Amino acid sequence: MPVRDLRWSLAALVVAAGLIPASAADRVFPAGSRFGFEPPSDMVLSKRFTGFEREGGGATVSVVELPPNAFPELVSGFTDANLRNQGFAVAKKEPIKVGDNEAMLYTGEQPSDPANPGQTIRKWITVVGTPTVTGLIIAQATPEAETEETMRKLVTDIAVRAPLSLTQQVDALPFRIADPAGFRPVRVLAGNSVLLTKGPKDQMQNLEQPILVIAQAVQPPPTAEQRDAFARTALYANQTMKDFVIERAQSYRSNGVDWHEIVARATDMPTNKQVVVAQTIRFNPDGYLRAVGVVREDQRDGVLAAFRQVVDSIQIK
Repeated sequence: MPVRDLRWSLAALVVAAGLIPASAADRVFPAGSRFGFEPPSDMVLSKRFTGFEREGGGATVSVVELPPNAFPELVSGFTDANLRNQGFAVAKKEPIKVGDNEAMLYTGEQPSDPANPGQTIRKWITVVGTPTVTGLIIAQATPEAETEETMRKLVTDIAVRAPLSLTQQVDALPFRIADPAGFRPVRVLAGNSVLLTKGPKDQMQNLEQPILVIAQAVQPPPTAEQRDAFARTALYANQTMKDFVIERAQSYRSNGVDWHEIVARATDMPTNKQVVVAQTIRFNPDGYLRAVGVVREDQRDGVLAAFRQVVDSIQIK
C-alpha cells in the first residue's frame, strides 16, 4: 500500500551488528524474507504471496521489504486521509519497538462498500525501520477468524535476520530455472521475481547486455478467451518503451501447460535505442508466470532462442 507512487527496488544489504534478536531462531520466515513471525497454529505459509494465511480463510499477513530510506517516507505518507483512500480507516496509530528497531503500528478497519455492504474486516499495518531494510507488514482478519490479541502479537513480535545471499534468494523463489542458457541472476525482487542477464556486468547502462525478468503473479489467471488481450495489455504497460510493433503473437500448449508468447520491436525511451521484447506467459490453474526479455535489436541473433530456452526450463515448485 505505498503512497506517493513510490517506486522502490528491493535490495539485499549488509546487516548491522545486533540487528537479529536472540528469538529469531524461534520464528517462521517466509521464503526469501528477512522478517520472521510466530503465527498461530491455524495459519500457514502462503503459496500465493509472501506471508501467511489462515487455513480456513478469514485472515492473512503479507510482508513487503523495501530499502531503509523507505521508512520515513512511509510514516510521513501514511496519513489518515491517505490510508482511507487506500481502503483503511485508521482507529489508532502508535510508535512501537521491534527488537531495537523503530516501528509504527496502525490499527483500524476496512470500510464496507456502501453499495455492497459486507462483513467488517479488521486491519493492522506495521512499518519497521532498520539500518538496512524497511518492512511493511499488512494483516487483516474477519472478527471470528482471529482474536485482536493474536493478530496484534503477530504483527509486533517480529524478528529480523541478516540479508540472504543471492543464491539463497534464488533458491527461495517459487520456481526453478533448470537451464539458464548462459544467463545468470543479478537480483531477486519481492521474493517472487528475478532479474537475469547475459554478460559480465551486474549494473547495465544503455542496454549493454540482454536482460530477462521472470515473475510469478498471485492474481487469478485470465480465461482462455481473455489471454491474448491480457498479454498485449501487459506488454504495452511497460512505461520505459514505446512504439511497439508486434512481430508475432500466439497461444500454444506444451507439456500440458497453456502459454502465450509475443515478440515485438519497440523503442527504449531512456536510450532511444531500438530493442526487441520477448514476453512469454505461462498460465497455471492458480496464477501465472510472466517472463520478459529485452535485447538491443542489433544483438538479437541467438538471444531470442536463449530467452525461450530459459523459459521452457522453468519448473514451478
